[in-house]
Amino acid sequence: MQELFSEFDILGAFWMTIKLTVLSGIGALVIGTILAIFRLSPVPMLRFLGALYVNIVRNTPLTLIVVFCSLGLVAQLNLRLASAQSPTFISDNNFRFAVAALSIYTAAFVCEALRSGVNTVPVGQAEAARSLGLGFRQTLTQIVLPQAFRAAIVPLGNTLIALTKNTTVVSVIGVAEISYLQAQVIEDRPDAIMTFFLIVALGFVILTLPTGLFFTRLATRMEVKR
Repeated sequence: MQELFSEFDILGAFWMTIKLTVLSGIGALVIGTILAIFRLSPVPMLRFLGALYVNIVRNTPLTLIVVFCSLGLVAQLNLRLASAQSPTFISDNNFRFAVAALSIYTAAFVCEALRSGVNTVPVGQAEAARSLGLGFRQTLTQIVLPQAFRAAIVPLGNTLIALTKNTTVVSVIGVAEISYLQAQVIEDRPDAIMTFFLIVALGFVILTLPTGLFFTRLATRMEVKR
Protein backbone atom coordinates (compact mmCIF):
# COMPACT_ATOMS: atom_id res chain seq x y z
CA MET A 1 0.00 0.00 0.00
CA GLN A 2 2.85 2.38 0.80
CA GLU A 3 4.23 1.75 -2.69
CA LEU A 4 0.94 2.87 -4.21
CA PHE A 5 0.95 6.11 -2.21
CA SER A 6 4.55 6.82 -3.20
CA GLU A 7 4.01 5.92 -6.87
CA PHE A 8 0.63 7.63 -7.39
CA ASP A 9 -0.61 10.94 -6.01
CA ILE A 10 -3.57 9.39 -4.21
CA LEU A 11 -3.78 12.06 -1.51
CA GLY A 12 -3.64 14.80 -4.14
CA ALA A 13 -6.45 13.10 -6.05
CA PHE A 14 -8.60 12.94 -2.92
CA TRP A 15 -7.83 16.61 -2.26
CA MET A 16 -9.11 17.36 -5.78
CA THR A 17 -12.31 15.44 -4.91
CA ILE A 18 -12.73 17.56 -1.77
CA LYS A 19 -12.25 20.82 -3.71
CA LEU A 20 -14.76 19.73 -6.33
CA THR A 21 -17.27 18.84 -3.62
CA VAL A 22 -16.91 22.08 -1.66
CA LEU A 23 -16.96 24.47 -4.63
CA SER A 24 -19.73 22.60 -6.45
CA GLY A 25 -21.74 22.36 -3.23
CA ILE A 26 -21.60 26.13 -2.78
CA GLY A 27 -22.55 26.72 -6.41
CA ALA A 28 -25.39 24.20 -6.24
CA LEU A 29 -26.74 25.76 -3.03
CA VAL A 30 -26.84 29.22 -4.61
CA ILE A 31 -28.44 28.04 -7.87
CA GLY A 32 -30.77 25.64 -6.09
CA THR A 33 -32.01 28.36 -3.73
CA ILE A 34 -32.75 30.65 -6.69
CA LEU A 35 -34.60 27.80 -8.41
CA ALA A 36 -36.62 27.12 -5.26
CA ILE A 37 -37.61 30.80 -5.14
CA PHE A 38 -38.64 30.56 -8.79
CA ARG A 39 -40.80 27.52 -8.06
CA LEU A 40 -42.48 29.30 -5.15
CA SER A 41 -42.92 32.58 -7.01
CA PRO A 42 -46.40 34.00 -7.64
CA VAL A 43 -45.24 34.74 -11.22
CA PRO A 44 -46.36 31.83 -13.47
CA MET A 45 -43.43 32.22 -15.90
CA LEU A 46 -40.87 31.92 -13.09
CA ARG A 47 -42.62 28.82 -11.75
CA PHE A 48 -42.59 27.34 -15.23
CA LEU A 49 -38.89 28.08 -15.76
CA GLY A 50 -37.97 26.62 -12.37
CA ALA A 51 -39.95 23.44 -13.00
CA LEU A 52 -38.53 23.14 -16.53
CA TYR A 53 -34.95 23.40 -15.27
CA VAL A 54 -35.47 20.82 -12.53
CA ASN A 55 -37.28 18.31 -14.75
CA ILE A 56 -34.75 18.55 -17.59
CA VAL A 57 -31.55 18.55 -15.52
CA ARG A 58 -32.68 15.94 -13.01
CA ASN A 59 -33.50 13.51 -15.83
CA THR A 60 -30.30 14.15 -17.82
CA PRO A 61 -27.25 11.92 -17.18
CA LEU A 62 -24.52 13.77 -15.30
CA THR A 63 -21.89 12.48 -17.74
CA LEU A 64 -23.72 14.20 -20.60
CA ILE A 65 -23.82 17.51 -18.71
CA VAL A 66 -20.11 17.27 -17.84
CA VAL A 67 -19.08 16.51 -21.41
CA PHE A 68 -21.35 19.24 -22.78
CA CYS A 69 -19.99 21.87 -20.38
CA SER A 70 -16.39 20.98 -21.22
CA LEU A 71 -16.26 19.85 -24.85
CA GLY A 72 -19.49 21.34 -26.19
CA LEU A 73 -19.01 24.86 -24.85
CA VAL A 74 -15.30 24.89 -25.61
CA ALA A 75 -15.50 23.42 -29.13
CA GLN A 76 -18.71 25.08 -30.30
CA LEU A 77 -18.80 28.39 -28.44
CA ASN A 78 -15.07 28.76 -27.80
CA LEU A 79 -15.86 29.48 -24.16
CA ARG A 80 -12.97 29.57 -21.71
CA LEU A 81 -13.00 29.74 -17.91
CA ALA A 82 -9.22 30.07 -17.54
CA SER A 83 -6.53 32.20 -19.13
CA ALA A 84 -5.19 30.66 -22.34
CA GLN A 85 -1.74 32.05 -21.47
CA SER A 86 -1.58 30.08 -18.25
CA PRO A 87 0.76 27.04 -18.31
CA THR A 88 -1.97 25.09 -16.49
CA PHE A 89 -4.73 26.31 -18.83
CA ILE A 90 -6.11 22.88 -19.75
CA SER A 91 -6.28 21.52 -16.20
CA ASP A 92 -7.68 24.80 -14.81
CA ASN A 93 -10.29 25.03 -17.57
CA ASN A 94 -11.36 21.42 -17.09
CA PHE A 95 -11.58 21.88 -13.32
CA ARG A 96 -13.76 24.97 -13.58
CA PHE A 97 -16.05 23.40 -16.14
CA ALA A 98 -16.32 20.35 -13.88
CA VAL A 99 -17.39 22.59 -10.97
CA ALA A 100 -19.93 24.33 -13.22
CA ALA A 101 -21.37 21.03 -14.46
CA LEU A 102 -21.63 19.53 -10.97
CA SER A 103 -23.22 22.73 -9.66
CA ILE A 104 -25.78 22.85 -12.47
CA TYR A 105 -26.71 19.20 -11.99
CA THR A 106 -26.83 19.17 -8.18
CA ALA A 107 -28.81 22.44 -8.04
CA ALA A 108 -31.91 20.59 -9.27
CA PHE A 109 -31.76 18.26 -6.25
CA VAL A 110 -31.03 21.14 -3.86
CA CYS A 111 -34.11 22.90 -5.20
CA GLU A 112 -36.31 19.89 -4.53
CA ALA A 113 -34.81 19.44 -1.05
CA LEU A 114 -35.66 23.05 -0.23
CA ARG A 115 -39.15 22.67 -1.66
CA SER A 116 -39.70 19.71 0.64
CA GLY A 117 -38.57 21.94 3.51
CA VAL A 118 -40.98 24.67 2.45
CA ASN A 119 -43.83 22.15 2.53
CA THR A 120 -43.20 21.65 6.26
CA VAL A 121 -43.85 25.33 7.01
CA PRO A 122 -47.49 25.83 8.07
CA VAL A 123 -49.47 27.84 5.54
CA GLY A 124 -50.84 29.95 8.37
CA GLN A 125 -47.42 31.51 8.95
CA ALA A 126 -47.26 32.91 5.42
CA GLU A 127 -50.83 34.14 5.71
CA ALA A 128 -50.04 35.81 9.04
CA ALA A 129 -46.99 37.48 7.46
CA ARG A 130 -49.10 38.85 4.62
CA SER A 131 -51.71 40.08 7.07
CA LEU A 132 -48.96 42.04 8.81
CA GLY A 133 -48.14 43.77 5.54
CA LEU A 134 -45.08 41.75 4.51
CA GLY A 135 -44.60 41.27 0.78
CA PHE A 136 -43.66 38.06 -1.00
CA ARG A 137 -39.91 38.73 -0.74
CA GLN A 138 -40.04 39.54 2.96
CA THR A 139 -42.28 36.58 3.73
CA LEU A 140 -40.00 34.25 1.82
CA THR A 141 -36.67 35.47 3.21
CA GLN A 142 -37.73 36.17 6.80
CA ILE A 143 -40.37 33.52 7.49
CA VAL A 144 -40.42 30.64 5.00
CA LEU A 145 -36.84 30.02 3.84
CA PRO A 146 -35.18 30.05 7.31
CA GLN A 147 -37.57 27.32 8.46
CA ALA A 148 -37.29 25.47 5.14
CA PHE A 149 -33.50 25.30 5.43
CA ARG A 150 -33.77 23.89 8.94
CA ALA A 151 -36.28 21.27 7.84
CA ALA A 152 -34.21 20.36 4.76
CA ILE A 153 -30.88 19.79 6.53
CA VAL A 154 -30.95 16.00 6.16
CA PRO A 155 -31.99 16.03 2.46
CA LEU A 156 -29.32 18.65 1.77
CA GLY A 157 -26.76 16.47 3.57
CA ASN A 158 -27.77 13.49 1.43
CA THR A 159 -27.42 15.65 -1.67
CA LEU A 160 -23.90 16.66 -0.59
CA ILE A 161 -22.96 13.01 -0.08
CA ALA A 162 -24.29 12.17 -3.55
CA LEU A 163 -22.30 15.09 -4.95
CA THR A 164 -19.12 13.77 -3.34
CA LYS A 165 -19.58 10.44 -5.11
CA ASN A 166 -20.63 12.10 -8.36
CA THR A 167 -17.26 13.88 -8.59
CA THR A 168 -15.85 10.64 -10.01
CA VAL A 169 -17.73 11.37 -13.24
CA VAL A 170 -15.55 14.38 -14.10
CA SER A 171 -12.61 12.09 -14.80
CA VAL A 172 -14.08 11.80 -18.33
CA ILE A 173 -12.82 15.33 -19.08
CA GLY A 174 -9.41 14.80 -17.52
CA VAL A 175 -9.88 16.23 -14.03
CA ALA A 176 -7.32 14.45 -11.87
CA GLU A 177 -9.56 13.33 -9.01
CA ILE A 178 -9.29 9.87 -7.49
CA SER A 179 -11.08 7.85 -10.20
CA TYR A 180 -8.81 9.47 -12.82
CA LEU A 181 -5.93 7.43 -11.40
CA GLN A 182 -7.78 4.19 -12.09
CA ALA A 183 -6.66 3.89 -15.71
CA GLN A 184 -3.09 4.69 -14.74
CA VAL A 185 -3.08 2.08 -11.98
CA ILE A 186 -4.60 -0.54 -14.31
CA GLU A 187 -1.92 0.19 -16.90
CA ASP A 188 1.13 0.55 -14.65
CA ARG A 189 0.28 -1.67 -11.66
CA PRO A 190 -2.32 -4.30 -12.62
CA ASP A 191 -1.25 -6.35 -9.61
CA ALA A 192 -2.42 -3.56 -7.28
CA ILE A 193 -5.88 -3.00 -8.73
CA MET A 194 -7.77 -4.56 -5.81
CA THR A 195 -5.67 -2.65 -3.27
CA PHE A 196 -6.34 0.60 -5.14
CA PHE A 197 -10.09 -0.07 -5.22
CA LEU A 198 -10.08 -0.72 -1.48
CA ILE A 199 -8.20 2.54 -0.88
CA VAL A 200 -10.75 4.44 -2.99
CA ALA A 201 -13.70 2.80 -1.21
CA LEU A 202 -12.20 3.54 2.22
CA GLY A 203 -11.45 7.11 1.19
CA PHE A 204 -15.03 7.78 0.17
CA VAL A 205 -16.31 6.24 3.41
CA ILE A 206 -14.01 8.60 5.32
CA LEU A 207 -15.36 11.54 3.31
CA THR A 208 -19.05 10.71 3.38
CA LEU A 209 -19.70 9.00 6.71
CA PRO A 210 -18.72 11.99 8.89
CA THR A 211 -20.77 14.22 6.56
CA GLY A 212 -23.88 12.12 7.14
CA LEU A 213 -23.34 12.02 10.90
CA PHE A 214 -22.75 15.78 11.01
CA PHE A 215 -25.94 16.64 9.10
CA THR A 216 -27.99 14.19 11.16
CA ARG A 217 -26.73 15.75 14.39
CA LEU A 218 -27.24 19.25 13.01
CA ALA A 219 -30.81 18.43 11.96
CA THR A 220 -31.57 17.17 15.47
CA ARG A 221 -30.26 20.36 17.06
CA MET A 222 -31.92 22.67 14.51
CA GLU A 223 -35.25 20.87 14.39
CA VAL A 224 -38.21 23.22 14.30
CA LYS A 225 -40.47 22.51 17.24
CA ARG A 226 -44.14 22.44 16.31
